[in-house]
Amino acid sequence: MSQDIVARLSDRGLTLPDAPAPAANYVPYVLSGNLLFVSGQISQGPDGLIKGRLGDDLDVAAGAKAAQACALSLIAQARAACGGDLGRIARVVKLTGFVNSTPEFTDQPEVINGASDLFVAAFGEAGRHARAAVSAPALPRGVAVEIEAVFELR
Repeated sequence: MSQDIVARLSDRGLTLPDAPAPAANYVPYVLSGNLLFVSGQISQGPDGLIKGRLGDDLDVAAGAKAAQACALSLIAQARAACGGDLGRIARVVKLTGFVNSTPEFTDQPEVINGASDLFVAAFGEAGRHARAAVSAPALPRGVAVEIEAVFELR
């Protein structure tokens, strides 16, 4: 199953990055029983941080792309936590998404769909999850999106 997930991402033209190192005094993930809690992953891609503010200098499509980048980092962290075996992931339980946006911007759910859609594409029905999508007046380093996740492991 691990290779299936990587293949599904590859079919979409996506590659898993290396698991990003923590930027402050925290750990990238915690395993408690069969639940894996992955710390918030900020929007970054091969060219660096994806910065901006929805409703100001970014539109929903750009925000969804930033959320997709967060999802890739979340999967990379989960892969590291599972010793490289994504087949250990039984399901994506929950996402909490934070969107750097203006007070007038109300399309946070559509932005976080960039991550949700990727999880369903990668994990199928096991990728469907509970979720929160909220606005934030600012995010670390000026990034557009930050998302944390909870996975159930086999």
